[in-house]
Amino acid sequence: MAAPRQGLSSEAASAPSSSSAAFLGFGPNSRDPSRLPSARAGGKGPRNRKKGWKRWRGPEAKLGRQLGDWLEENAAELRQLGGPVSEKPNESLFFVDVGSEAKVQKQKHAKHKPLKIDLILQPDSKVPPPKDILSHQVPNAKKLRKRQQLWEKLAEKGQLPRKERLLQERLRKGPTPKAQPEEAGRGTNPSRGFYDIWSESNPLDQALAGNDIWFLEQTQKKPVKRPERMKKKPSQLPAVEVIAPGGSYNPSFQSHQALLLQAHEVEVKRQKAEDKLERQLNFPTAAEAPTQETVFQEQCEGLLEEDSDSEERQEGPVKPQEDNLPEDSASVSPFPRTAAGEKKTERQRKKEKEAKRLKAREAGEKTARLRRQNLFQLRSIRLQVKQWEAELLRRKKLRKAKREAEANKPKRLGRLKYEDPDLDVQLSTELADSLRRLKPEGSILKDRFKSLQKRNLIEPRERAKFKRKYRVKYVEKRAFREITL
Repeated sequence: MAAPRQGLSSEAASAPSSSSAAFLGFGPNSRDPSRLPSARAGGKGPRNRKKGWKRWRGPEAKLGRQLGDWLEENAAELRQLGGPVSEKPNESLFFVDVGSEAKVQKQKHAKHKPLKIDLILQPDSKVPPPKDILSHQVPNAKKLRKRQQLWEKLAEKGQLPRKERLLQERLRKGPTPKAQPEEAGRGTNPSRGFYDIWSESNPLDQALAGNDIWFLEQTQKKPVKRPERMKKKPSQLPAVEVIAPGGSYNPSFQSHQALLLQAHEVEVKRQKAEDKLERQLNFPTAAEAPTQETVFQEQCEGLLEEDSDSEERQEGPVKPQEDNLPEDSASVSPFPRTAAGEKKTERQRKKEKEAKRLKAREAGEKTARLRRQNLFQLRSIRLQVKQWEAELLRRKKLRKAKREAEANKPKRLGRLKYEDPDLDVQLSTELADSLRRLKPEGSILKDRFKSLQKRNLIEPRERAKFKRKYRVKYVEKRAFREITL
């Protein structure tokens, strides 16, 4: 009795009629579709779950599963063996075991076995990969094709492309001659002549001679002239100021006392400013506090004088009410009238016109007479003009001196005002008698920083103060160790 085939159970082997009619799959795990599924595989379950979809339901489902298994097995054969097993020759499926010689040959072949990493990197599928279209494309193929077509058309006409034409012209002219030592002024020839690049006869500027200034500026051959205002320094003060003689090593008595006096004046001025601020903010004492009498006098200040003035105005003469009338009430009427309100006659109007004409003629004659008299006052007028010009010149000099004094002072560049640093002074008892005992005063870094501020190069600054963004909250927490019984 033959042994049961792989993939069949003992029950299937004992039932030849059912097994002969069944379709066996190629895979080792294929099962007999004629058998009913077990209760575990096809048990009842919810239909809305994936487990319920896989249950065997009717002959259509069985046929679909068989077809799916067959397709899957064919795909596995194609992937693993490169085609169906029925079409493969026997030599590729079976081999004859001849004994120990085959094992020796197998061991010999094992020496040339590829590495494990190479086997991992080899593709698992026997299907060749699709053709990479991008790897066969030529960059700018369309452009090159059009250029080739253009060259072919030019060749038919007997013409050459521009690049070929320029190349042939260069070959026909031959190599360019080398520059002579006199011409190679900017070369490395040691025998070349020297010249001053800042002189007017500079050979480098000979090529630009005779050209328009505007052309040179636009073509960047000549730099634009810098305005005079940009050549001025922001301050005329020197970068490093020499200290007073009293601040040097081993100064004289007079210079040291002068420096002490200067420092004393600075301290006195600072103390006065602090005292003034303290007086303004100081609360008055009990003796200086205002009383009820002083408060009443301040409230009545100026009231009594106003009462006396009003009484004097009332005692004065009272003007009649007629004076309150407008003075030119007669001029309101369309016809000229006299003071009494009567209409002027023609004779009166003519007299008034004649008087106005005579007054204007007298004024003109007076002006002409004054002009004639001014001719005899030329000396006095010339003296006045000289005095006036001298006064203008004096004022001009004062303004110039004031501008120069203001130019040397630090300007207001920011929100802070420049403050002079403290004088580096040593008292008479602190003066050293030798260089070994000399103690340095001040800081070089602070001195340079203040110098930049004084010369208007940077704005006055102060050290940034720490400002807390949020208010600090204090929370009292009681620990269990603080609790006492």
